[in-house]
Amino acid sequence: MPLGGARPALNPLPSLAELPLLGCLALSVLQESESENRLDGETASDSESKSEFGGSSPVPTSDDTPEVLNRALSNLSSRWKNWWVRGILTLAMITFFFIIIYLGPMVLMTIVMCVQIKCFHEIITIGYNVYHSYDLPWFRTLSWYFLLCVNYFFYGETVTDYFFTLVQREEPLRILSKYHRFISFALYLTGFCMFVLSLVKKHYRLQFYMFGWTHVTLLIVVTQSHLIIHNLFEGMIWFIVPISCVICNDIMAYMFGFFFGRTPLIKLSPKKTWEGFIGGFFSTVLFGLLVSVTMSGYRCFTCPVEFNNDTNSFTVDCEPSELFQLQEYNIPVLLHSVLGWRTVRMYPFQIHSIALSTFASLIGPFGGFFASGFKRAFKIKDFANTIPGHGGIMDRFDCQYLMATFVNVYIASFIRGPNPSKLIQQFLTLRPEQQLHIFNTLKAHLVDRGVLASLEDA
Repeated sequence: MPLGGARPALNPLPSLAELPLLGCLALSVLQESESENRLDGETASDSESKSEFGGSSPVPTSDDTPEVLNRALSNLSSRWKNWWVRGILTLAMITFFFIIIYLGPMVLMTIVMCVQIKCFHEIITIGYNVYHSYDLPWFRTLSWYFLLCVNYFFYGETVTDYFFTLVQREEPLRILSKYHRFISFALYLTGFCMFVLSLVKKHYRLQFYMFGWTHVTLLIVVTQSHLIIHNLFEGMIWFIVPISCVICNDIMAYMFGFFFGRTPLIKLSPKKTWEGFIGGFFSTVLFGLLVSVTMSGYRCFTCPVEFNNDTNSFTVDCEPSELFQLQEYNIPVLLHSVLGWRTVRMYPFQIHSIALSTFASLIGPFGGFFASGFKRAFKIKDFANTIPGHGGIMDRFDCQYLMATFVNVYIASFIRGPNPSKLIQQFLTLRPEQQLHIFNTLKAHLVDRGVLASLEDA
């Protein structure tokens, strides 16, 4: 400021030399405001892609807590109100879980199918809303058509595999079974051609984007649901114990985190803590041991689910395998003085339950972290508002799908052996000369090993 306090004259218009400087300042301000509006971890390329697809505004969510609970818990803080709402509805869901278990395998398979459809609907709806796919021709129709095609393929494979005798007995089912894969491919090819015919010039990129969205959703949801049903046919214990372990870990991690949580676990889920993660692990392993020893003594849980052709219904009656028979194990010498025992009697399945519960508590949560990252990417809190305090169905099953894959791989790798009943069923469908050839080959093999001679001598 000049001496004497006189102010300099203001120039209302910038000079030509000042214009580039002002332009740079304006550009920097715009870039700063743009970066502030982005989510954590969002890059400029993300913003550009969203503007190209019509923007990704947050999917609106609303508080759909029942009015009865709102009035009863109105005096509590939001933290404790959420705790009670989640607790009450968790008990309701556990009760429902026990009811469907009591109703048997057929009801369980129906529930798995319904959950699969709802999860698919929630994920497809997110893509529909976030990317403003309202004007895409046939988008929703094709999405549901592909869901139908994939389910027809997987459930057709299951029916052919587990209902072989029934399929061979009924002529229409036998024809469908024989050409099942060709029919499935023809159905998918029809949908593929419909998608190509629906392409519109101004929506090319978005249409291909949503085509990929639909197929990835099918891979995540439908394939895992199919594996859950396969696990169920191995015995209800392979269905109940893994699902129960995931539920137990979810509850106990929340409880330990709520009361003792201090140390953040992962940035994708800021509310997850190391205290909850570790507490959930030990609780889940202990729970897995207890529930497995309880269920291993009941044939209705341990026997494979098979279809009875005489009664046209599912049966779970068999002679328990060695996996579910009490055996004696030696305790390591170092633990003799601590436990006071030299041997312990337990079911072999309890050892496998440790592997299941460990996966459910250490690796299973990464399915939830994956879902959290997905939701943060699209600025949504939950997949839907189906269950107050819990979000959508997909919010409850994000870890279950990862668990289902592990259980199926675990059974195939360490448990399942050749199934004599399925071999016999396939043998009976062969032509007489083929059956005779197999019989003579098997007879010669048994004679060479000395097995058939010993049976004849007896």
